[in-house]
Amino acid sequence: MPNDLPIRKIIHVDMDAFYASVAQLDNPDLIGKAIAVGGGGSRGVISAASYEARKFGVKSAMSGRLALKLCPELIFVKTDFDRYKDISQKVRAIFYDYTDLVEPLSLDEAYLDVTENKKGNPSASLLAQDIRTRIKAEVGLTASAGISINKFIAKVASDYNKPNGQKTVNPEEVLQFLEDLDIRKFYGVGKVTAEKMYQKGIFTGKDLKSKSLEYLDNHFGKSGTYYYHVVRGIHNSEVKPNRIRKSLAAERTFSENLSSEIFMLEKLNHIAEEVAKRLSKSKVSGKTVTLKIKYSDFSLQTRSKTLPYFISEKAIILETTKDLLYQEKLNNSVRLLGISLSNLNTEDHRKTSTEVKEKPVSVQLRFEF
Repeated sequence: MPNDLPIRKIIHVDMDAFYASVAQLDNPDLIGKAIAVGGGGSRGVISAASYEARKFGVKSAMSGRLALKLCPELIFVKTDFDRYKDISQKVRAIFYDYTDLVEPLSLDEAYLDVTENKKGNPSASLLAQDIRTRIKAEVGLTASAGISINKFIAKVASDYNKPNGQKTVNPEEVLQFLEDLDIRKFYGVGKVTAEKMYQKGIFTGKDLKSKSLEYLDNHFGKSGTYYYHVVRGIHNSEVKPNRIRKSLAAERTFSENLSSEIFMLEKLNHIAEEVAKRLSKSKVSGKTVTLKIKYSDFSLQTRSKTLPYFISEKAIILETTKDLLYQEKLNNSVRLLGISLSNLNTEDHRKTSTEVKEKPVSVQLRFEF
């Protein structure tokens, strides 16, 4: 292993079943019951499920109709994003008592770099425990945490002892931990990629580690280099307090399937308007427009076009989306449409591919966690 780069102490904090837990916090009658956030109505899609509901197989992105078949006693509650944001801000305020290096990933999870921290405590594990205790006492919710030498391992570890638990992967344990890890638990390996890896005899980190960089690049494209490094404990991405937005999107699920492009244009007009509003609010623009299409059989298709200039106006977004819509024939009737803008002007386009490559990070064995 290379030994010329520093080891960080990273904590990944993940709130437990956040949306559902907030609903139970606000309505104690729901505690201990199977609940789903969103998903009500004949076409609803679930945003989150309580752990009680998950025991029946209910999960996010599932249709409410299917969820009810799996769990007839399921209780649906409405989403309340204003409330989620309020709770999230309170949780983040706790984080900032420990370090200014906080990188939120969403309303319910964040990375913290506590290598140097405001408490002067050398133990990242004890800091994580203290943070979780305060969240419970001051906010009323439970959180889980993963602690290790980099963001990748910390995120994987945070899922190990959920809910209301934590796991530390010490420096000397990193390589064995990654070798034993089921490939499905690797952050960045989705369902489709996992199936592809299974077909090639890759079931664990050890199997992945046995493949050469050339092999992984040939079979998994640009992700191959990422897989090659992370399975060796090499992931030197810093915790970024001000994360740069890489895309901005809006989408709609329809109460009835749409079977004609003509009917879709009206919907896309509203979606493009929403995207333009969000771009204006964030004061950003982008070059790549992507049309997302989810069909009635739940298959997903995306079509993208990159323009030679930055855009943020609704008219141009809509016109480009129309071109994408008519680019090829639809496969089926459509239940969801979405528009996203990426390749934003928040990104540093001056960097070359060589400059943005991550350097290896060492595994230093004597390091207090």
